[in-house]
Amino acid sequence: MDIAGQNLAIKSARDLGVVACTRCTKVWPAGTATCGRCGKALVARDEKSLQRVWALWLVGLMCYVPANMYPMLQTRTLLSVQEDTIVGGAVELMHHGAVGVAVIILIASVVIPLAKFMAIAFLAISVTRPSSVSNHHRQLLYEVVEYIGRWSMIDIFVVAIMSSLVQLNTLAAVNPGRASLFFALSVIFTMLSAQAFDSRMIWDVQAKQKGAPEE
Repeated sequence: MDIAGQNLAIKSARDLGVVACTRCTKVWPAGTATCGRCGKALVARDEKSLQRVWALWLVGLMCYVPANMYPMLQTRTLLSVQEDTIVGGAVELMHHGAVGVAVIILIASVVIPLAKFMAIAFLAISVTRPSSVSNHHRQLLYEVVEYIGRWSMIDIFVVAIMSSLVQLNTLAAVNPGRASLFFALSVIFTMLSAQAFDSRMIWDVQAKQKGAPEE
């Protein structure tokens, strides 16, 4: 059958009268209260999703500021105590020739967190108004943000490993600074913000535009 030139509309689950469980992906008839497979409550759209996204996003941003102002690592030797921030520690590593490690820390601790903040904010804004970015690209952006969220803790892992290995009593010791707590909280809240985003709303904007009456 030749379907060239035909206008084939893509139907959403809502159009077909079904709703999918966001936990186990099982599909049920619209109006079903809970998933019969995993017990999660079924909702066609999470109406309060954006409120949680912005609240968690703001808290994560507030934690990220002191995470870059306070020292991330405290190095204590017999004669001195040195405290380094995230950027300061990366610069110190460059001075010692460890450029590769410094670049990894800057990317994981500065570039990726800032990119996540901007990406989440863009997604939250784009579902409330028309966007020039296609739905597929925004869906891909959301999936990337969720995937890289777990790798944002690399700074905390480095501090934890160094703190456990370098403990030579009075000779030398490495301890986590105050920034480590704020950085960990920032990563956690941005991950929760991304998870609170209901990606199904990305496709609702296009559906509303198609259903809107022409003037």
